[in-house]
Amino acid sequence: MNKNEIVKKVSSTFGKVTVKLKKHSPEILVVAGVVGTVASTVIACKATTKLSSVLAESKDNIDTIHKCMDDESVADRYSKEDAKKDLTIVYVQAGVKVAKLYAPAAILGVVSITSIVASHNILRKRNVAIAAAYATVDKSFKEYRNRVVERFGEDVDKELRYNIKAKKIEETVKDPETGKEKKSKTTVDIANPTVDDYARFFDETCKHYEENMDYNLLLLKSQQALANDKLIADGFLFLSDVYDMLGITKTKMSQTVGWIYDPDGNPNGDNFVDFGVMVTHRETEDGGYEDAILMNFNVDGPILDRI
Repeated sequence: MNKNEIVKKVSSTFGKVTVKLKKHSPEILVVAGVVGTVASTVIACKATTKLSSVLAESKDNIDTIHKCMDDESVADRYSKEDAKKDLTIVYVQAGVKVAKLYAPAAILGVVSITSIVASHNILRKRNVAIAAAYATVDKSFKEYRNRVVERFGEDVDKELRYNIKAKKIEETVKDPETGKEKKSKTTVDIANPTVDDYARFFDETCKHYEENMDYNLLLLKSQQALANDKLIADGFLFLSDVYDMLGITKTKMSQTVGWIYDPDGNPNGDNFVDFGVMVTHRETEDGGYEDAILMNFNVDGPILDRI
């Protein structure tokens, strides 16, 4: 291996290490801050054990000065002004000794707090950048969907968005004339949304789900109206709040995205909540199909920075 190859390899390795350190800098800073805070506390406790001896020495000097002030026999050689000057010197010296005693702990504590604050600032900037990137992607996706609807219609848009495909399903049916069961194949539209993180089935995994489909549709309609009332009243609504209303498990994303109600200053939002309810079918584990309610919420996107 020649010199140039060695230099390139070292440079490449150094570059990768630098990127990794930058990537994990928030975690490193937090760990350093926590360890430093604990260490500063330990150092301060050790310094406190030495504090009594420092204060005791200063107290002895102060007592000696006061004793001389009260002794009339030395009044001509040691005036009250001299005593005040000496007391000032003793107090200053005591303060300097105490400061030196606790200085390492204080400095380490300040550095530790600075590390934690720096970690927070890095994460905050990254979150802002992620939110901005997501908003751009979300806007582009909505514009793309509008073009699809404009050119191919809403039905095609729904098929692509919810991954709806016609599938031949074999089912057992009774012959109305003989009453005997027989196998029959039928073609059913099956929805299988796998891309859109907002799409959710309202099914038995939801706390308020019932077997009666009409009841479920009525429930969703009333909860949607309630969500709109809450949006208008508060001016904002998180998707996780709607999930709570429907008995759906929260996700990390649901706690950052939602709706903003501002008819004058929210041109990119709908200013209303739409569950996007659609009655469809989905495939069952035994290869059959069942009626299903699919929801796709019309969230405005990330709203934390807009509240």
